[in-house]
Amino acid sequence: MPEDDKPERRESAAQRIKELTIPQKVRLAMTGGKEARTLLILDSNRAVQLAILDNPKLTQSEVVGIAQSRSVSDDVLRKIAANREWIKLYPVRLALVKNPKTPIGVSVKFVGTLHPTDLKVIARSKSVASVVTQAANRQLIRKK
Repeated sequence: MPEDDKPERRESAAQRIKELTIPQKVRLAMTGGKEARTLLILDSNRAVQLAILDNPKLTQSEVVGIAQSRSVSDDVLRKIAANREWIKLYPVRLALVKNPKTPIGVSVKFVGTLHPTDLKVIARSKSVASVVTQAANRQLIRKK
């Protein structure tokens, strides 16, 4: 019997997660550890991605990483933007503004809270929407 267990132990977390159903992935996203969250944020199902944000073990650095990710759905970025605790963090706001997948209304709302050095970078950025770069330029003019 111990030999039968060995292949299961060698199976990586990514392989185990890949075999789970969507409800199982959602449950794991809400309760799992950092490794599970890191793997599940890459899942194409937005319900799984959204469930990660409800995990009480989620760290601030993970939220910043998710906000920077271009592989998450815009619903995930909206949910991050709607969380007051996360929006208090400057790196989260900056990541949301820099992410081209962030809805324009969300990005523009946070442009006014950024430092001039970051505004200069965003004003020159080709990856964000032109509305966001224009908002960054307006803020730079106001702050001068």
